[in-house]
Amino acid sequence: MRDHVASRTSVFNESVIREMTRLAMLHGAMNLAQGYPDFPAPEFIKEAAIEAINGDINQYAITWGSLRLRQAIAAKTKRFAGLDLDPDREVTVTCGATEAMMCAMLATVEAGDEIIVFEPFYENYVPDAAMSGAKLVFVTLSSEDFSFDPAQLRAAFSPRTRAIIVNTPNNPSGKVFTRAELQQIAELCQEFDTLCITDEIYEHILYDHHEHVSIATLPGMYERTITISGLSKTFSVTGWRLGYLLAPPHLTNALRKVHDFLTVGAPAPLQEAAAVAIERADSYYPELRDMYGHKRGILLNALREAGFRCHQPQGAYYIMADFSDLGFEGDDTAFAHHLIEKVGVAPVPGSSFYSGHGGDKLVRFTFSKSESTLLEAARRLAAM
Repeated sequence: MRDHVASRTSVFNESVIREMTRLAMLHGAMNLAQGYPDFPAPEFIKEAAIEAINGDINQYAITWGSLRLRQAIAAKTKRFAGLDLDPDREVTVTCGATEAMMCAMLATVEAGDEIIVFEPFYENYVPDAAMSGAKLVFVTLSSEDFSFDPAQLRAAFSPRTRAIIVNTPNNPSGKVFTRAELQQIAELCQEFDTLCITDEIYEHILYDHHEHVSIATLPGMYERTITISGLSKTFSVTGWRLGYLLAPPHLTNALRKVHDFLTVGAPAPLQEAAAVAIERADSYYPELRDMYGHKRGILLNALREAGFRCHQPQGAYYIMADFSDLGFEGDDTAFAHHLIEKVGVAPVPGSSFYSGHGGDKLVRFTFSKSESTLLEAARRLAAM
C-alpha cells in the first residue's frame, strides 16, 4: 500500500507547547507552558459578546470581517501607528493570528522561496513554511540580549528571499525590536525587494518604557508589509480565535481569497464584541501593562531565587530561563519533563524555538496566569 500522507507533514511535529499542557494536566503541574490566561477576560468584552448573541448576530459575517470591527481596527491603527487604512480594502479579520500568518504565507509565497526568520521563533512558523512550500533561513539572535548581527542578517538575504518574518514584541524571548533595528530590516527589504510579514499580537503588552513600532510605518515599508495582530492576548480571549491582517489593497486581495477558502469567516457575535472592546480600550491598555508588569516581577523573582538565569522580557508575557547553574545533566526536554513530574511546574523546552541545537539549556515560562497560580508555582520552584 502506498503512503497516502503528504510529505509536507514530515518536516514538523505536533505543537511542543500543547504537548507540555497535556503533561501538566496529567501530572497536576502548574501550567506555565501555554500562553493563555487562567483568569477571567474583562467584563466589558464578555458583556458585549452576550449582547451580540442575544441580539441574534449569529449568522455569517462578511467573509473578511464585520464592518464595525474593521472600522474599529482601522481607527485604532490610526491612533496608535498613524496609518490611515481603508477598512474596506486594507483590513481583514481572521480566525486568530495563527490563521492570519498561514494566509500571509499561502497568499505570497511560491514553492522554493526563502523566508527569513529570527530564532528563537514562535513554533508555528516552521509548519507554515512547510505548508506553503517555502524554505526557512534562520538568523540567530544573540544569547545575551536577543539582538541580531547586521552582517548575518544581510547575508541571509538573496534574490530568492520572498519575505522576512518579524515578531515584535517577541515570543518566546520578550524582545521588543527597536526603531533602529527595524530600520535596518526595512532597508534590506527595500534593497532586495522583499516582503515583511510582522506578527504584532503582543503590541500592547510592553514594559519599562519600551516602545512598539510597526515596521509598516517606516518610510517605504507600507507597500511591502503585511501586519498581523489580534484580540487573543490583549483581551484574554484566546479561545475566541480573532485576529486580523493589515495590508495594502494589492496584497489584501490575495489574502482575502486564501482566508475565504480556509475558514470563510470568524465568529460573528465575537466580532461584534471585539469591535466594542477595541472602541473602549484606550484606557484599558495601561491597566493591561501594569497587570502584566506585576506578574512579570513575581515570576522573575521566583525563577532567579530558584537558580535560573533569566532574560528580563521587554514585552509579551514569557521568560526564557537558563538552567545551566542548576546542575541538571540532561537537555532542555528532559529538564522540562523533570520540572513537570517532580517539581509540579510546566515550562516549554527551549530547543522547540530553535532550528538546530540552540536552546538546549533554556526553558520558557509564561506569566499569563493569575497571581495565585504564579505564587504557587513560585512556592514549588523554591522547594526544588
